[in-house]
Amino acid sequence: MSTPAIDSATAPQPNPQTSPPALLRRHFLTSSASGLGAAALGSLLTTDRALGSAKEVGEIQNPLAPRPPHFQPQAKACIFIFMAGAPSQIDLFDQKPVLQQRHGQPLPDSMLEKVRFAFIKKDNALLQGSPYRFTKHGQCGMELSELLPHLGTVADDLLLVRSLHTEQFNHHPGQLMMQCGRGTFGLPTMGSWLTYGLGSESENLPGYVVLTSGRGSSGGATLWQSGFLPSTYAGVLFRNQGEAVLNLQTPPGIPPTLQRAGLDALGQANQQRMLQVNDPEIASRIAAYELAFRMQSAAPELIDLSSESEATLEAYGVNRPEPQGLGGRGKQGDTFSGFARNCLLARRMVERGVRFINIVYASWDHHSNIPKELPYNAGCVDQPLAALIRDLKQRGLLDSTMVVWGTEFGRTPLGENRSGKREVGTGRDHHPNAFSMLLAGGGLRGGITYGTTDEIGWNVTEKPIHVNDLHATMLHQFGLDHLRLTHRFNGRDFRLTDVGGRVIRDWLTTFRA
Repeated sequence: MSTPAIDSATAPQPNPQTSPPALLRRHFLTSSASGLGAAALGSLLTTDRALGSAKEVGEIQNPLAPRPPHFQPQAKACIFIFMAGAPSQIDLFDQKPVLQQRHGQPLPDSMLEKVRFAFIKKDNALLQGSPYRFTKHGQCGMELSELLPHLGTVADDLLLVRSLHTEQFNHHPGQLMMQCGRGTFGLPTMGSWLTYGLGSESENLPGYVVLTSGRGSSGGATLWQSGFLPSTYAGVLFRNQGEAVLNLQTPPGIPPTLQRAGLDALGQANQQRMLQVNDPEIASRIAAYELAFRMQSAAPELIDLSSESEATLEAYGVNRPEPQGLGGRGKQGDTFSGFARNCLLARRMVERGVRFINIVYASWDHHSNIPKELPYNAGCVDQPLAALIRDLKQRGLLDSTMVVWGTEFGRTPLGENRSGKREVGTGRDHHPNAFSMLLAGGGLRGGITYGTTDEIGWNVTEKPIHVNDLHATMLHQFGLDHLRLTHRFNGRDFRLTDVGGRVIRDWLTTFRA
């Protein structure tokens, strides 16, 4: 079964090979010069989820109405925790005893000859071991850094992938690569592709929500854009306190009946224009107005944590104080409390039918001062993430909720030496050759460590995973074939995995096709 495709304004013709018959009929009728289109459209859409309460002829389909997957899914929601700036896998996930032994030694010139760095000076670069101990956790014996003791308690639910690699070695292109499948502007993100393919199960909240913590990522809002897809599939930025979405509330003195009447009049005007020009952005505009109206009561209830027990708040660390003597690139206000609230809000959003929640935490760009800044960032995220996984599992939601802890690339086994001096620094440069990620739930196998890097963590040696392989596997768990989830734009069929990607069956509890 093909996933419905919404046509872009620049390429309005549906693809007859990938578009469902209903869309093709709808396109013919709405583009007809006669009055037949407007008359028949209402009948055609009677089985679609409608906007508002009206049931009149000419009603426009909600672009976020739920749509069937290609095959039976295992995941219904995804919480993607994006650690912008690139955490050091060597200090957190990928222990290298040989690197410890060779601490302070140079690499052979042959290994550095064709390598690009952001800041490292090749002539004086030295290997840098990790100062942190690694211990085994769970029945699976997963090795994690001492900086992640809480995640160690849920090791048997984690899939630790040590063999990711990418082509991008600077932050913004790398972040676009992880979020959009390519390191270029103007492309839809993962959350946009999922809501485009499957719609939203939530009536009163967006299908794709973004929460931020820390100082902000290099990519900014481009990391939750809809690209060439209609804007209704873009991520909606939420705040975790105060007004959930800025400018959402009705100004004082305007009664709900007046607001409803204004929205109805605006909706009718937009529907008439939609029937004339068949521009999907008009449907996006109608859906946005209606969703905002419903969110006025749903959003404040969502971020109100007063209904959560003290035990839950304590487990997530919502009221944790900021640590003394640490900070740096991740510090921005009450970061510890803010990130914990975001994780708890993500669980509440899953319960309310939100499809894709992206928590962006920045920054892990530790070119220096790792001994002070890495413990701060790891301490900020460790407890809430472990609590989130346990909480989802206890509520019976982990099997259908995929949790992903990811980033744009890794950090070098070499110490940062941008000064050019021959000494071991306290930071690490960008490293696209090999990095690590964590996944849990959503039909993925837990207690697995997948892939291997060489003895110093320079290159992947076993089971390499490209970013597009990750994307293909994530889409598969949602019942979507990454080769079939396409959108025609400017004469080309685009997909999240671009021209690559493969489903990693070793990660799955059950393979479906």
